[in-house]
Amino acid sequence: MRTTRSVPARPVLITALALATAGSLLLTPGAAGADPKPVTREGSAVDDRAAQAPASATRRALTADVPTGTTGTTGTTTRAYPRRTVLSPDPENPGDKSLKLDLTPYHAIAPRLNALQRLGDRVSVEVTGRSAGGHRLYLVTVTAPETTRQARAQERMRELIRDAPAAAATSREIKHDYKAPVFVNGNIHGNEWEGTDASLKTIERLAKAKDAQTRDLLAHSRLYFNITANPDGRIAGTRANANGFDLNRDFVTASQPETRAMRQIELGTQPAVLLDLHGYVNGTLIEPTTPPHGENYEYDLFLKNTYANALGMESAVNALGYTPAKDGVEAAQIPFRDQEEGWDDWPPIFTPQYAAFHGTVAAHTVEIPLAVNNEEYDELPVPELRRRSAINTAVAGAAIGATLAHVREHRGTLIADQIEVFRRGATGAAQVPVSARTVPGVPGIGPEDVYTTRFPRAYVIPPGDARSGHSGPAAARLVDHLIANDVRVTRATRPFRLGGRTYPGGSYVVDMHQPKRGMANVLLDDGRDISGKVSVMYDISGWSLGRLWGATVERVPSGSLRGAPLRAIGEAAPVARVPAHGDLRLRLTDPREIAALNSLLRQGVPVRRAADGGVVVPASARGAARAAARDHDVSFTATRQTGTAPLHRLRVAAAVTPGELFALREMDFDVTPVSTDVLNAGFDWSGTDVLFVSAGLEHADLTAPARKALDTFLDGHGLVGRGATGAALNAAAGRLAVKPVEGNADANGVVKVTNTGAVTRDAPDHGFVYAPLWFTDPGPGVRVEQSYATGNPLVSGHWRPLRDGTGGPAAAAGQASVVSGGDTVLFGTEPLFRDHPKGEFPQVARALFTVAHSASVKESG
Repeated sequence: MRTTRSVPARPVLITALALATAGSLLLTPGAAGADPKPVTREGSAVDDRAAQAPASATRRALTADVPTGTTGTTGTTTRAYPRRTVLSPDPENPGDKSLKLDLTPYHAIAPRLNALQRLGDRVSVEVTGRSAGGHRLYLVTVTAPETTRQARAQERMRELIRDAPAAAATSREIKHDYKAPVFVNGNIHGNEWEGTDASLKTIERLAKAKDAQTRDLLAHSRLYFNITANPDGRIAGTRANANGFDLNRDFVTASQPETRAMRQIELGTQPAVLLDLHGYVNGTLIEPTTPPHGENYEYDLFLKNTYANALGMESAVNALGYTPAKDGVEAAQIPFRDQEEGWDDWPPIFTPQYAAFHGTVAAHTVEIPLAVNNEEYDELPVPELRRRSAINTAVAGAAIGATLAHVREHRGTLIADQIEVFRRGATGAAQVPVSARTVPGVPGIGPEDVYTTRFPRAYVIPPGDARSGHSGPAAARLVDHLIANDVRVTRATRPFRLGGRTYPGGSYVVDMHQPKRGMANVLLDDGRDISGKVSVMYDISGWSLGRLWGATVERVPSGSLRGAPLRAIGEAAPVARVPAHGDLRLRLTDPREIAALNSLLRQGVPVRRAADGGVVVPASARGAARAAARDHDVSFTATRQTGTAPLHRLRVAAAVTPGELFALREMDFDVTPVSTDVLNAGFDWSGTDVLFVSAGLEHADLTAPARKALDTFLDGHGLVGRGATGAALNAAAGRLAVKPVEGNADANGVVKVTNTGAVTRDAPDHGFVYAPLWFTDPGPGVRVEQSYATGNPLVSGHWRPLRDGTGGPAAAAGQASVVSGGDTVLFGTEPLFRDHPKGEFPQVARALFTVAHSASVKESG
């Protein structure tokens, strides 16, 4: 675990603090607590174990659709409450890791939800989808009964708040009748169990309660509980889901079905308040966070409400009476107030930070106190584990209860501020920097907390690659992703001018005068180099889809869209095209094109390399090409090239991270996961064409037979390596004569690169790094495929030199980031990181085909 600095940097006010808002909240801090404890990160952010996820989980994630209509979303039939769903039972699983903790095993959740629905007319259960492992995802709504007419009215008011915030701000109906939406997300990390049990206990209490406060709460709120966001991990006792993904890092990419289900809940409910229940930090950690703060938020509104609710949760948790001496439980802490840095809300990959872009004005990660996972789970006595879990459940329940009390008391302010978030976006209003004046009542606001951005007037996404005129899938994929995140996109019906430039018809335009401009900007903007702002970050610091997804994205700072020939769209225009005559050429610059190629190779279509980096498909395979174009939404063009070397379907052995394994399968490679343990157990190399190594395979840890078998394989086959592990195997095998240099292991972000080789041909001029690596002292036969840009290669993210001055971006500038030679390619970048940088994927695909072809030529020669 990494420990970050923790000092009482911000003064804790002892007196009550008046917060001037529409509802004029009164903030009363709870006890400041004991000396602030260090904030820690569980494990390394860089995956270092080889992924072993089953192919079935990948298929399920790539093909799963989130059911619509389960939360009253637009375009679906709105139903009354309660909504009764009788759930069939799951088979009893004695291996469920929850049982040891005396918590609710997954198989007991469905019967429990059936019983809760029978308690009265307040509880509704819906299935929002299935996990990567195939388990049902449950959403529970608790509210006072609504007729269909009343439910439609709630839906209409929700849409008015988002779509016409100026009108919503003066609506008497919204002021009096709109039910404040609250979202409680439990168990997103599978081995942080107790949020599920606290939610179930809260639901039962609300279902049975007869008091006036509960009736008032449910008459003016809808409470949504995502019971277990990660059932795969809950059952297995793992942080990740069945694909090995940390779901609380997936919101920008939304590669996993669980993440898409959570996204759909947020779109369908538009929560004003969100709790994401985690563990374990002692004392209980309750956001808001330390700097840096996401520059695309309306942070003044976010901080005001999030801090106010945090104080209530802190008071409720401390009021449980647990003490360090008696229970081993420290007093609760609020990072914004109690920590200096190291627990930030900068990236939108986390649940609460992502929710802020959908209008959530009070959003919290809550880290309950006592560890019961990992080594504690294996080593502590069962009675001690159960004592800790009971305390954790009580703490999570107190946080939920305090939040519901806050919502009941301050509903008007929360909704008014949500409306203001959308109003600013729709009108293009300036952000309001936080200060003691703009956010009165929040202690210790300083210049270190001020993060704002200048939104452009629009973004324009041409329909294809500007360099070639190719109508590529990258633009379509990016547009569909924006729309899936509730960003409004229009399309030009004819050429138009904007900001002094002419854009072609068919171009996509993102008007930044829209309610969710923050979401649009956080996805499309370059981001910022924040290396000089803080010394350490909790996780990634750069993620730009505009730079990393392969599409051309033009930022238009100013101009008028009045009279522009634009029409709103609900999806990107299809890309699929196959000419009627002649041989066909397919570019290999997008993962969908790689998947199309692999589907053709699986069918035995005779595909040949093209001299320009693409591939040639014979006219005789036009039918197969049409199917591939339709299935993968890619475009073939006519060609007179005859092609060079034939390609065959590759069988890849991969000791890689979960994100890399998933990306390889997304491109439809035939992949067999391997690791040190798999090779030591005896691995049959006869079915493998190429080896890809980035994690979990150490040459020195192999048994003598396993090492001999690997060395024999590498004598006649290709190797693709990434990062320090891949470079180490290259050295052990005596392949490329290069010196790998490791940069700061915490450095990450979007970097400028220069592409000079066949592997990186037509690749974007930006890449992604985490723990960057570069190569020096190239020996004979080593080619530089790509280099870090000269000057400062970091565009956005956090990359500092180490204490001795080494390992920083200046040291990497101009150095080789990707090298090749013969049947080996080494990457110092992260082209498949967490399945995110889509535009970088083809570099790995080309590397695999290149080394496999080179090795086969050498072997046959």
